[in-house]
Amino acid sequence: MTNSNNSGKRLIFLISGPLGTGKSTVSKQLAKKLPNCVMIEGDHLFHMFNEGSAADSTSWERRVSVTWTNLAAVTRTFLQDGLNVVIDFVVEEELEWFKEQIADFHAEIRYAVLRADAEILKNRLERRGDPDSLDRSLFLLNQLETSPANKPYLYDTTTKQPDEIVLDLLEDGRFRLPHTRNVEENINGEHGEHAE
Repeated sequence: MTNSNNSGKRLIFLISGPLGTGKSTVSKQLAKKLPNCVMIEGDHLFHMFNEGSAADSTSWERRVSVTWTNLAAVTRTFLQDGLNVVIDFVVEEELEWFKEQIADFHAEIRYAVLRADAEILKNRLERRGDPDSLDRSLFLLNQLETSPANKPYLYDTTTKQPDEIVLDLLEDGRFRLPHTRNVEENINGEHGEHAE
């Protein structure tokens, strides 16, 4: 019961960044602002391994690989139904692979790597009761910031509020990946009606 017409204008937002940068909050607000949009939380797919015995026998790398395969499959299903998609998950080396998986939809892909100063990350993680994640968050911050592929897409959330971040992500064309369809007129035409 899916609409397999691939000609409609569709948008995919990939929101990446280490823990504590506001990925989930921003992704949720973004998905509510975009017309006809769903949100995929990559962590939900990743943590499915923790619910069964596969957690003991599946390497971290394999879990990440399977999660990305599932992210692509779920994204394709939503695109087939004419929906826009926001994905909340850390993107390390998977961006080009992901683009290839959904290339036949000719969707616009926007990519943002959220970052924040280390002290802010520490404070945010402590506030939410997750200080044990600080080392992983700082590792990812360094990895994502030093990747040349991420440089144009870095966005500093240190002093920003989520609604301000969402507005910037919607309006700033620098987050649009090259060689993906531009659906700007669709967003600007419909986003005003849905903005609060």
